Amino acid sequence: MDPLHTQHGMPESEAAAEARRLINDWAAKPVHQHPTSFRDDTATPASGTAPPVPQPDHRIVPAWAAGIAVASIGVGAGVTGIGCGAWLVLQGLASVSLAGVLMVTLPFAGLAMAATAIGGAINRARSAVTKNVYEGPVTMRTEITNNSTTRGMFFARTRNGIHH
Repeated sequence: MDPLHTQHGMPESEAAAEARRLINDWAAKPVHQHPTSFRDDTATPASGTAPPVPQPDHRIVPAWAAGIAVASIGVGAGVTGIGCGAWLVLQGLASVSLAGVLMVTLPFAGLAMAATAIGGAINRARSAVTKNVYEGPVTMRTEITNNSTTRGMFFARTRNGIHH
C-alpha cells in the first residue's frame, strides 16, 4: 500500500485546489514587522526622600591579587612555551631515522669508549703501584649479644648487639 498515491476521501483535483486556496490565503496576509529593540523613556519613580548620591567607581585591587594575576599569566606563558618546545621536539623525533640516530650518537659513543679505556688504564696503573703489606700479628675479637623479648601474641622484639 503506497500512502502517497492512496485516496483519502478527497479526489486529487480537489486536494490540489484546496492546497492552492490555503497557500493563496496565507500569501495574501500582510507580513508583520516585529521590533528588534525597545526603549522606555518614561521617568523612573522616586523611592524615598533622600537625594541621589554619586557613587564613583574606584576599584582597588589588593597587591596579593595583582601578584597572583601576574604570576598566573607568567605561568601560563611559561607552560605555553614548554608545550611549544615539547611539540617541536616531538615533531623532530617523529622524523628520526636509524641512520640519523647513528650519525648523531657515533661521536658520543666514541667519546664514551675513549673515556672508559682511559679510566681502565688509570685504574690498573693505580692498583699496580699501591701495595699494602701487613707485618705482625692481627687479632680480631667479636662479641655478639642476643637479647630477644616477646610481648603479646603477635609482636616480638629482637636486639642484636655486635661489639668489636
